[in-house]
Amino acid sequence: MSTLPPEQPNAPVPFLRFGPRPDRTRYEGWQEFRRTRDLFVPVRKISLAEYGLMSPRKKSLHDLHRAATHVNMQMLDTPMSEVVTTLMRSRIQNNAMRIGPSTLDGLMINGGGYQGKTETACRTATEFEDTWRDLFEQYPECYFDPMPGTRDLIAPVAYCQTPVKATPIGLCEAILDYYGAPYGKNLRGMIRNARESIKAHATTVLIIDDITRLKMHREDDQDTLDLIRGLMDLDVTLVLIGVNIPRSGLLREGWHDPRTNQWVYAPLKKGKSYNPDASTQTERRFDLVTLDPFDYSSDAGIAAFIDHLVGVENQIRLFNAGPGTLSQGLMPEYLYRRTHGIVGLLRRLIEDGLTKAMESGLENLTIDLLDEIAINLGNVPGKDDIRDAEAGEIPDVDTAPQLKAKAARKIPKARKGATRFSTTAAHLRRPRHDPASLAPQPRPTRRRNPCWLHSPPRPSQRHDPGASRIPFGVDGWAGCDPRRRLPLAAGGHGQATPCPGGTRGTSDRGGGRQITARPHRASIRSG
Repeated sequence: MSTLPPEQPNAPVPFLRFGPRPDRTRYEGWQEFRRTRDLFVPVRKISLAEYGLMSPRKKSLHDLHRAATHVNMQMLDTPMSEVVTTLMRSRIQNNAMRIGPSTLDGLMINGGGYQGKTETACRTATEFEDTWRDLFEQYPECYFDPMPGTRDLIAPVAYCQTPVKATPIGLCEAILDYYGAPYGKNLRGMIRNARESIKAHATTVLIIDDITRLKMHREDDQDTLDLIRGLMDLDVTLVLIGVNIPRSGLLREGWHDPRTNQWVYAPLKKGKSYNPDASTQTERRFDLVTLDPFDYSSDAGIAAFIDHLVGVENQIRLFNAGPGTLSQGLMPEYLYRRTHGIVGLLRRLIEDGLTKAMESGLENLTIDLLDEIAINLGNVPGKDDIRDAEAGEIPDVDTAPQLKAKAARKIPKARKGATRFSTTAAHLRRPRHDPASLAPQPRPTRRRNPCWLHSPPRPSQRHDPGASRIPFGVDGWAGCDPRRRLPLAAGGHGQATPCPGGTRGTSDRGGGRQITARPHRASIRSG
């Protein structure tokens, strides 16, 4: 059953937005988002025959309205988001009605990237603000007339984002920018202005997004966390949104208590800029709720995922797409495998598929069409085109389409007259070379024999005993003193030991010197 508002069949519907999108980090942008979040009217469904009767100008406008409908689909509730919405609504309402001066409990919303944490929290906060303003209108003399100690601008909800490089000054600037309040001259003055602005504008809920950008190994980030703890003393409900909060260092060594269904955390060790008492206070006063993706491992999870797909396909405006386009056949399993059950990735894949289906003229979503779409998470910008991958704002998942299996290699048929062995599949698949022969072999090294190792002389290169000069062999200084590199006398009879290296060369390698053998000594005569 569709939850879309009723459509006017013939009335012209303005579907284009003029100007930039509302900036929720400013009061004016937040109020515009609150007033216009559900004002978009989708194009009505028509048949292909009715589309063919339109003029070219009306066809162009209708296609443009269809494209606007596909990128502005209504945000659907999931079983996981309903848990977060219920807890956040009850926590904000109870704290808003508390009269005593006690410190208000906060809320931490945990989850992965692209799972709709920010949108769920913002829409829940806008619903509370609508209800809160309706109550104020019933007693205008108490709430809308000038009150001592407050400003004319009432802001029940304030939203800001943690800077990428968080510092106490940067967080104070983000809070003051929402109200348009002036900065202080120093850190103490900025903290005082931020606290006074929250109190003077009657703010009940303060949402701080991307809280896991705080890196607890940096001293500035620890000081920023101390500032957030200090805001707990104000009459405001803190809602912190982040990715993987239990492992971010904000709440260390946390475990789940199945008896109370709460997270229990050990106290932090003493650091430079905060103490264990302050961290224990944060752990005790914040509840942690997790927004998980769809689960496809159970029957209840599969049914919830298919119900979500049915709600999405009811908003599709393709001419050839009917009931069951996304919820029947192999499509649910394919979409879950591509997106891992993450709502943001599923929305992005379907939007890109719808655009491609309209441009190609297919007018339907098929698996082959979605295989051509790559979900590039790097080109999805956040505020000011900034997304901190180290903080987990970009999920580390595989979104690539499944590669098709290659066709098996065909084995050629045996020709007439060929042997049976040459046509077997084993023979066609066997390697040409022995795998052992393809292994890397050690490189051979040339080893020279030392000069004191004699080898038998070659017959063609024997030394003439009557020669007065001793030749030096090619392979080294055979028959020479290894210490002085001089020829040795043979037995004191004036004949040197024959050199097995041959009869080449009669001079020393030093050049210009000749060696002559004499009895009991070796003399060098200058050449």
